[in-house]
Amino acid sequence: MTAFTSSLSRRNALALGLLLVTSPLAVSAKQTIPEQLYPALSAEVLPELAAAGRFAVGVKTLQVTDPARFDPLTQGPKARKLTLEIWYPAAADASKALTSYENQSRSGVPFSLQASAMRDVPVLKNGKEKYPLVVLSHGYTGYRTIMFYLAEHLASQGYIVVGIDHTDSTNAEIDMKAAPFAGFVSTLLNRSRDQQFVLEHLRRESALTGSQLDGSKAAVIGYSMGGFGALSTIGACYDFNPMTTAAFTGLKDPAQLAAMQQLLNSCAGGQYPAAAEKPSQASGATPTPDPAWQAAIALAPWGGQHQLFSASSLASLKVPVLYVAGDLDDVSGYAGMQSLYQQSGSKAKYLLTYHNARHNIAPHPAPAVASSSELDVGHYHEPAWSVRTLNEVNKHFALAMLDCHVKQQKARCAYLDLPASPDQKPVDGKTPDTWRGFDHRYATGMSWQQGAAKP
Repeated sequence: MTAFTSSLSRRNALALGLLLVTSPLAVSAKQTIPEQLYPALSAEVLPELAAAGRFAVGVKTLQVTDPARFDPLTQGPKARKLTLEIWYPAAADASKALTSYENQSRSGVPFSLQASAMRDVPVLKNGKEKYPLVVLSHGYTGYRTIMFYLAEHLASQGYIVVGIDHTDSTNAEIDMKAAPFAGFVSTLLNRSRDQQFVLEHLRRESALTGSQLDGSKAAVIGYSMGGFGALSTIGACYDFNPMTTAAFTGLKDPAQLAAMQQLLNSCAGGQYPAAAEKPSQASGATPTPDPAWQAAIALAPWGGQHQLFSASSLASLKVPVLYVAGDLDDVSGYAGMQSLYQQSGSKAKYLLTYHNARHNIAPHPAPAVASSSELDVGHYHEPAWSVRTLNEVNKHFALAMLDCHVKQQKARCAYLDLPASPDQKPVDGKTPDTWRGFDHRYATGMSWQQGAAKP
């Protein structure tokens, strides 16, 4: 989603068939030495909850299939394949080498990144304790390991984390030069559905997580279009009108527009209210989010700037939600994200703002191969912020949010009960304390809003 701007509304002449059909880009088979993006850094300058947890981390890659995803072209079910990366607590094993993550830039240049996880080791059995699920959802475009720093961190703290390669929405599938919006309609339709499917699939297939998943406790973390999906997954309903439907699908025929508008306006992982009058989709009941969703984190969520969520559904949200935004975001629009926060009915809601940040507040730092072109480095780079700093702060607040609202650890909730500014500007000659969990001098350039109910 990083390069997707409001110019989309002026490029709406693409045919629906082009939008839904993509051609994978070739990836070089050349092997490289994994690049280390996170060299050692003194813990004294990092947020407290960014420190690694007590568990070693395992990781594995899976291919899964939703056998009956609705296909708008055929108006019937069609198998949808997804590639998943699953991180989980594992037993420490000094004899097991750390793995790497292989992917490619938007222009198709391959890269390899050093991991802090062991590949294909067993999930650690931890007595009677089972691990909650966290679903990670990338932007348009992206890939399942674009927030691997966050996945490894949460796995080390006792979560099972699943990153999704959202089909039709990855760097490997979308040619950002020749057909940059080729997968966008699929993204609109499938992002929330993918998130919900992963939760349901892992609950059914317990062997995939060594029977160590607590399927009754889950959180979704979405970046950009992943945040657009995450809000729907926890209960917000899309509210496309004829104008926005045309702008973001390229359709012009009135009948096709009406059908697509109706299809887009789903809730809670692809549910439709009876009022939708789509017999093939409507359940006849009010759409209700899966009760396992106990927290959501929306990082630079897209859609608010175009008013793509119904106000009533936002007001009815009950799941605790943390919004994270840059106040100079030129993709999702800060005012739009502020509006989402303000309209959310969740009693526990928070807005972390990175001042002078644009949209790239969630990805890992740019791999070296990205430095040669703006198309590639622009997927990661922040002009006024260290991406490493953003990553570490994201780790801190994500753990506080999930431990407080998913694991119900009341002590962690204190890390979410904060004054508006951490800047420590002297008042009457005295320097105030900074935010809980941050060392003196190392929390600046941010602000905090909350409407928090303590669990």
